[in-house]
Amino acid sequence: MAGMRVDYDPEFLGAGAFYRLLTAVVVPRPIAWVSTLAPDGTTANLAPHSFFTVACTDPPIVQFTSVGRKDSLRNVEATGEFVVNFAPEPLFEAINASATDFPSHEGEFDAVGIEREPSLRVKPPRVAASPVALECRLHSTLGIGNSTLVLGQVVHAAVREDAVVDGLPDIRRLKPLARLGRNEWGTVGEVHDLARIPYRDWPKA
Repeated sequence: MAGMRVDYDPEFLGAGAFYRLLTAVVVPRPIAWVSTLAPDGTTANLAPHSFFTVACTDPPIVQFTSVGRKDSLRNVEATGEFVVNFAPEPLFEAINASATDFPSHEGEFDAVGIEREPSLRVKPPRVAASPVALECRLHSTLGIGNSTLVLGQVVHAAVREDAVVDGLPDIRRLKPLARLGRNEWGTVGEVHDLARIPYRDWPKA
């Protein structure tokens, strides 16, 4: 017999408390380490966003959500470009440090001491030590409550050669970080390989 449940009413709890509940149960969440340029091109911004996923495969579009009006969002709206840098386990401390609320004129690359490299198709730089970079041009944004959904079309993907196995990035070599609840972070543990079952092979189909 299942145990008793605890009920949570978002209207009673309020937005802040229910946000903490949501981020504790929608786990693990991949991290988009988003690099952008200020409109005048002088400051390179870098920030982790853990509301991140694929929105479409053809054309290839990824999405991240900005909770509030952050530098990443303002720069993307102004320039129409951004890079999603893969967030790997070895860069854990730098990723966390780049979430500090630095003033807009103080770029995280310089403040945290993160090496950058030029992108191929867009102006914002990549994180040099990140194994994967998805260079994106803004497709659209959608305001929802206190948040903005940012959709970007991937115009170029750059993957470090030593992370590729049989033509595709390998999760054991990428070592992705994930965000959990509270101040918790997660890493990949045991990986299971299980193919989907076609209906024609389903028992009693």
